[in-house]
Amino acid sequence: ALKLRAGDKHCLVARSKCYLKLGDTENSLKDAEASLQNDKTFSKGLYQKAETLYTMGDFEFALVFYHRGYRLRPELQKFRLGIEKSQEAIVNCIGSPSSVKLENKEDLCFISRQAESKKANQKLQNKVTMDQKWTRKQRPVRNPKTERELLGELYADKAYLEKLLKDEDLMESSTKQGIKVADLVLSGISYLDTRSEFWQQQKPIYARVRERKLRQQRWIRDKKRKPAEVGRYIVKSMEDIDMLLTGDCPEESCKKAERVLKRIQGWSDDEVPNKNELIGNLHSCIGNARLEMGQMEAALQSHKMDLEFARQNDLRDAVSRALGNVGRVYARIGKFQQAIDTWEEKIPMAKSSLEKTWLFHEIGRCYLELNEAGAAQNYGQKSLQSADEEGDAEWQLHATVLVAQAQVQLKDYRSAIMNFEKALEKAKLIHNEAAQKAIIIALDDVSKSFIEELNKRREEPTIAFSSPDCDFSSENTKDDDFEKFREREESEESAENQDDEKQKEDARNYKEEHGNSKEGGSEQENEE
Repeated sequence: ALKLRAGDKHCLVARSKCYLKLGDTENSLKDAEASLQNDKTFSKGLYQKAETLYTMGDFEFALVFYHRGYRLRPELQKFRLGIEKSQEAIVNCIGSPSSVKLENKEDLCFISRQAESKKANQKLQNKVTMDQKWTRKQRPVRNPKTERELLGELYADKAYLEKLLKDEDLMESSTKQGIKVADLVLSGISYLDTRSEFWQQQKPIYARVRERKLRQQRWIRDKKRKPAEVGRYIVKSMEDIDMLLTGDCPEESCKKAERVLKRIQGWSDDEVPNKNELIGNLHSCIGNARLEMGQMEAALQSHKMDLEFARQNDLRDAVSRALGNVGRVYARIGKFQQAIDTWEEKIPMAKSSLEKTWLFHEIGRCYLELNEAGAAQNYGQKSLQSADEEGDAEWQLHATVLVAQAQVQLKDYRSAIMNFEKALEKAKLIHNEAAQKAIIIALDDVSKSFIEELNKRREEPTIAFSSPDCDFSSENTKDDDFEKFREREESEESAENQDDEKQKEDARNYKEEHGNSKEGGSEQENEE
């Protein structure tokens, strides 16, 4: 760009920035000054020259150019910040102006002589050879702790370079380009020394210590949140966790719950009065998410931690919630007896009839899985009673099906059929087609089993008793039940023939109306 338009001030400023990023302050300053050659009021050139002078450690000259730019463009924030940081760096170097007292005891011509001698020394230093650099006296050794504070991460690099200086054979060697390794190492150490001096002037150690203390105080102040902010954060976080879990995102819900848990654990009890209750609730959320993810052992561990927190802090509702969740995990992994023990401990804590309905139903299901049909029937009937109190048709359906299944295991087929029929009515009432199909299949299987049992009993030889005290009412009842089921099956078979019989009857009525006496008589004879 500069070849196409030589002396373009915007290009010169851009190249000056690049030189400054590379640490080449000399070329950076040249380009910055060149950008101001034709336009002394060019704000970007003034700012770039001030930045370069500041980086070189000439804070006073940098301050001058920051002021020039600020007078021209007072709306630019960067000039005001430059003035502030230059003034701070000057105070850090020489102290506050009030602490410095100037005395004029001699002629001021020594200043010009000092400047001339300084230029002469710079010329001599430029002529010093690399061998003379190697043999020159080392700078005063700075305290390692102070140097580590100044250099930060670069301190390890300087220590490594100083270690290389002790290897004389390596220092005598050269690179492929013909540069001595000693020169490279010395230039690196010199650069780090220069930067440490600059950083010490810009921000000395005592200023860093003060800044660190201020930062810690600010952090402590920020950490003490207002109760309203803490409450809003907790409520919002819990809503997000529940929404993610119900939205089929258990993994995201688990991660967010873990982040919130870690944050709340770092807060004090004064900031979060119900801290222990919240921690237990978050463990419960994590357990539910892991259960949905299929991580059963991790879910069980989280719910047990919730239970432990609830018991330690005597939180009855939290204990009830944790027991319910622990029982659910036990049931999912097939440990039905542990699930029963956990849920039976929860029974006295159940508050509503609906909660009791669910609890009795789940315990009954576990007993059914353990082939303890009697206990399953008992809990099924308790669940049905609580569902009736609540008036919940869906849970009435579930409880009735559980009772019927338990009666099938007990081979009380007659009662099972009656309960399945009741359940079928409930399923039709709530329009649950899947439940209707399942109940019809189960009802058909139970009916066949009942008929088979009755047939077996009929085939057994009957023993006649002459005693008049013998009661055959039970046998008559079973025979009646058998006849009812036979009639039910026969009615289904004869349903198809009803239309044909109706047509025949209509034909007979038609003939009677037309007075066909012979045919009518013959029909009567046939009917007789």
